[in-house]
Amino acid sequence: MPEKQIAPVINRLEEFEKNLPGYLDTHNKLAILLDYDGTLAPIADNPNKTKMPVELEAILRRLAKHPQIFMAVISGRALRDVHALVNIDGVTFAGNHGLEIEYPDGSRHDFELPGEIQRNYTAMVDELKERVEKNGAWVEDKRVSLTFHYRDTPAHLKDELKQLAAEICQRHGFRPNQAHEAIEAKPPVDWNKGEAALHILKTKFGPNWADEVRVVFAGDDTTDEDAMRVLQGLGRSFRIAADAQIQTFADFRLPKQDLMTDLLKWISTVYVC
Repeated sequence: MPEKQIAPVINRLEEFEKNLPGYLDTHNKLAILLDYDGTLAPIADNPNKTKMPVELEAILRRLAKHPQIFMAVISGRALRDVHALVNIDGVTFAGNHGLEIEYPDGSRHDFELPGEIQRNYTAMVDELKERVEKNGAWVEDKRVSLTFHYRDTPAHLKDELKQLAAEICQRHGFRPNQAHEAIEAKPPVDWNKGEAALHILKTKFGPNWADEVRVVFAGDDTTDEDAMRVLQGLGRSFRIAADAQIQTFADFRLPKQDLMTDLLKWISTVYVC
């Protein structure tokens, strides 16, 4: 059974190879699975203002072109949104925590929500907009999941608003999850970033994917832990977190988002991109 741990920390570029000697090898295919917000792009005051750092984006584009490398971005954002933000050819995109997946050839896998859950979702969005979309807070409707953003809400009102938002989500049968200055509400289905990651790997490399490809996953949020859990012992995962005592399914902790550039540099050095 996968277990959480206080993961070893990596602080600089040279420590990737020191901690993972020989894990990357040009004789093996590599699958890179990445979150977007807080991972590829620093968290911004407004989700519409996020942008990948220039150096990171340049390395990412080179890696995506390498014939031995497969790349997927698995985000809580709507698929169309994360696709537009990354906008790199040859990448597989998963939105809404993996509920919608689009492959480079345009084919898709969409998790079909039961009718009752869809109706509950519509009612939940309507109630949230009526009761908590105020004082700088707003609801991001992503069609099958949503995010309630309260970053711009006055500090003395935040606790009350986010508690009410979480209660509304629960009352409509959805699962509220604490994110960065936000509440994410996911439908009550057995599908998450972990299931999405496994589906993507099996689709690309077959049922024995673990024998066919090395896997690197990186994320910064509790929703990313689902992927870290299912990949434990099968790949190598990195949790971006400043908290030195955080319990995670990841193999390693990166204390700052900008270490993502070093992670990609390490990969590009091995694969000579």
